[in-house]
Amino acid sequence: MSILVIQLPARERLSAHAEQAHGLRLPVELDFVLSVDGRKVSQTGRAAPALLPRADGVVLVLADADVSWHRIDVPKAPPGRLRAALAGVLEDTLLEDESTLHFALAPGAVGGQPGWVAVMHRAWLSTALVGLEQAGLAVERVVPSSVPLVIAAGAATAGRGHFFETDPGIDIPPWLTLARPDGVVCVRLAGALARALQPPADVAVQWSATPAAAAAAERWLGAPVAVMTAAERALEAAQSDINLRQFDLAARHRGTRALRDLGRRLLSAEWRPVRWGLAGLIAVQLVGLNAWAWQQKRAVDERKQAMVALLQATHPGVRAVLDAPVQMERETDRLRAAAGRAGDSDLEALLAAAAAAWPDGQGPVQTLRFESGRLTVAAPGWGEPQLAQFRERLRAVGYAAEAAEGRVTVSRQTERGAA
Repeated sequence: MSILVIQLPARERLSAHAEQAHGLRLPVELDFVLSVDGRKVSQTGRAAPALLPRADGVVLVLADADVSWHRIDVPKAPPGRLRAALAGVLEDTLLEDESTLHFALAPGAVGGQPGWVAVMHRAWLSTALVGLEQAGLAVERVVPSSVPLVIAAGAATAGRGHFFETDPGIDIPPWLTLARPDGVVCVRLAGALARALQPPADVAVQWSATPAAAAAAERWLGAPVAVMTAAERALEAAQSDINLRQFDLAARHRGTRALRDLGRRLLSAEWRPVRWGLAGLIAVQLVGLNAWAWQQKRAVDERKQAMVALLQATHPGVRAVLDAPVQMERETDRLRAAAGRAGDSDLEALLAAAAAAWPDGQGPVQTLRFESGRLTVAAPGWGEPQLAQFRERLRAVGYAAEAAEGRVTVSRQTERGAA
């Protein structure tokens, strides 16, 4: 999945009057990093927001000096009141009015337990997000350049330090960003403060510097440092799981965005084995369904052929088989009638069934009529109890009864009636 990392330059520290006079606006041009796979730098440059390259995801990286980190006991508050609760806890440590600031919790922060809170200028960040959206760039995440270091058990590094220049071409001391377990600090190398913050020699620190600041960093540190360009550092920051777009600056349509992110992730190179696996699974299922359907069709055809063979073997006179069950029943009835044996729908069988099921207390039948498997007898004066008793007794031996206008018609119970 391709990713566009936009580096927002450090905010100019102006007085309140000057800030109102100049207004907050997005810079005319922005530094960017484009990565095709999200891991390696594919393209870098500087362009106006509307001319920035397009990618599957957009991440905005903030400068070290624009984000301050505070370690607090995260208040237990509902989501709708958590921002106000954070402002109340940090009230004594903030240098600006809390209404002008934006707060964001670090990943893993749980109410009632210690956690990190990032604080930044709200109007400045909101202006940048709105300007990028107007340029057609939907910023999915906002990340800081540095975060407080979490030291895992057995870690070989107890801190990270990065040297960088702010004004290329001007001979001034570079800046140092030092990320430690107790927070992040950003100071210029000139002066005693940087020396005071320098970790002892026995503390393992991972040092890096931009190419322009590498020489000054090595002189100040007295040791070699790894060279890391601003683009590489921005891409590394974009790979973190933190997102400063929270509370009122949270991205809209999070459900749609999450589905889009999932789709992009599934289409990325990392998920290619998963896609092949899913395609193979679907292909196997289709092949299996077709094979099962073919087996079922073959079994049905074999049963039909067996029925046809049985019909022709039992009744050799039948040449054209159209409906084997119906033809077999018809031929069996014809043979039975020719042999002089009564069938289940003949008069004798219907009379015997009616006599066996005759309701208690009723006299002999007065009139009866037989036609095509149906025996109709007169039933004057029968009430519902007598009819119910007659039907139950007939149903037990496979017959059914229909009552209408003082008559009851007895017939062989069909399969639908039996169900």
